[in-house]
Amino acid sequence: MRFDTLALDAALGAILAHSLATPEGTIKKGRPLTARDLELLRAAGIVNVLAGRLDADEVGEDCAAAAVALQISGSHTTVAAPFTGRANIYSAAAGLAQIDAAAVARLNGIDEAVTIATVTPFERVQKGQMLATVKIIPFAVPGAAMAALVAAGGAKAVATTPFVAKRAALILTRLPTTKASVLKKRATVIGDRLTALGASLAQCETVAHTVEDVARAIAVASAAQHSPILVFAASAIVDRADIVPQALVAAGGEIVRFGMPVDPGNLLLLGRLGAQTVIGIPSCAGSPKLNGFDYVLERVMVELPITAGDIGAMGVGGLLKEISSRPQPRDGSMASAPDDVVRSAPRIGAVLLAGGRSSRMGAVNKLLQMIGGRPIVRHTTEALLASSALPVIVVLGHTGEAVRTALAGLDVRFVENPRFADGISTSLKVGLEALPPDVDGALVTLGDMPEVPTTLYNRMIAAFAPKDGRSIVMPIFDGKRGNPVLWDRRYFAEMMTVVGDFGAKHLLGLYGTEVAEIDADAAHVLTDIDTPEALAALKARIEI
Repeated sequence: MRFDTLALDAALGAILAHSLATPEGTIKKGRPLTARDLELLRAAGIVNVLAGRLDADEVGEDCAAAAVALQISGSHTTVAAPFTGRANIYSAAAGLAQIDAAAVARLNGIDEAVTIATVTPFERVQKGQMLATVKIIPFAVPGAAMAALVAAGGAKAVATTPFVAKRAALILTRLPTTKASVLKKRATVIGDRLTALGASLAQCETVAHTVEDVARAIAVASAAQHSPILVFAASAIVDRADIVPQALVAAGGEIVRFGMPVDPGNLLLLGRLGAQTVIGIPSCAGSPKLNGFDYVLERVMVELPITAGDIGAMGVGGLLKEISSRPQPRDGSMASAPDDVVRSAPRIGAVLLAGGRSSRMGAVNKLLQMIGGRPIVRHTTEALLASSALPVIVVLGHTGEAVRTALAGLDVRFVENPRFADGISTSLKVGLEALPPDVDGALVTLGDMPEVPTTLYNRMIAAFAPKDGRSIVMPIFDGKRGNPVLWDRRYFAEMMTVVGDFGAKHLLGLYGTEVAEIDADAAHVLTDIDTPEALAALKARIEI
């Protein structure tokens, strides 16, 4: 890419190197300058800009990031739309991260312009948790580098292996001195661990701490096809010749490995009985804190083969403490990790405003007008439902039952606004109040914008990053801002104070530095259907 100091007359389409402030907001770095941008810069008294243009063989940062992310994403993952040269890969299921470390290292070594960062291999991940991020460092990648990245492979280098809903057996052994409270606590802690992994405790039996009784209990669990079979001894296993290892052998099983290089968790036993995994639990697992047993149990629960060599390899990083990047079960659920440790896809709800009076359309409700065989509002809602926004709240008002009928069968939640005649602000408030308390933000859209595509909704969600100063996201076309608008929940309280037939766009002026603009492909983000003429034009576009 070639950077030069350009006069504004020569800067149209050039990529801005550094953000510039204007009276109407900041023009962010990395943006191809539009005619509207140049007008704002002139009004701000700026006459020259440092900007660049792509060479013929270069690939822009967003296209490059998306291409690499799609190349390395594997099973049970989703790739977010790229923004500012970054494409994130998220887990689509709870399970263990599968990272091909060699492939990632190989790809990171091809060109400094392309970087891939991932979570640790075998890290326990939640659905929606970020597995990897691809970041393009400059504004473009040379074509030769992109070709080398493709040739280097790395397909499916980032994936998730999901937890399987197994039915486990727990055998507790008892000595004359073993307290009932200790047995109860151990059963509870192990049960919580299993629940956190999507499994259940199908059998829990307490037996005497003898080879015969433990062997019998293992055989019973095996016959019932429970897996894994977990044996928690009253006294820690100290040798292959101890009670639990010998009971496993007596039941017809084999010892795979005794002892592991993870502390706490050293005194773990791994065995097999036919196709079933048998684990002798170390005493430290009586606490919910992270230990070597968790490492082994998690792999068993995603049905990854585990060998003596695999356990031996756990020694690197095996000196443990309870860390928030591997949250542990508490009271039967997985504890939440701090936001600065576990990064997840933002949970964005949607508020679709469908309660207006359509006064400029005359006697008809514009949302119910048929376009391509479906009502306008159904077009809008279906595009929104196909995005990653969840849930979708539809605010009803004018002819509410007819709108509800038009959306029959769609996975939306309806809420009524009895004060719809008092303006759009009342519908906005009703919609925000209906959102779940755990959403990170709200995508507010109008029911009469059927041409807004799902891809734009997803691009807006991908651009949403409050910690990076992008807490408000909106589309722009030909230098003009449009709808929908994505708001961080921090603005909800102020949005609840608006009155009359106005939305919350006055907040854009108050928080201009927080606004991220997404280039739309067409004028549909500027167009709602307010008049018969606009309806006729829409029909002409869609039905041709």
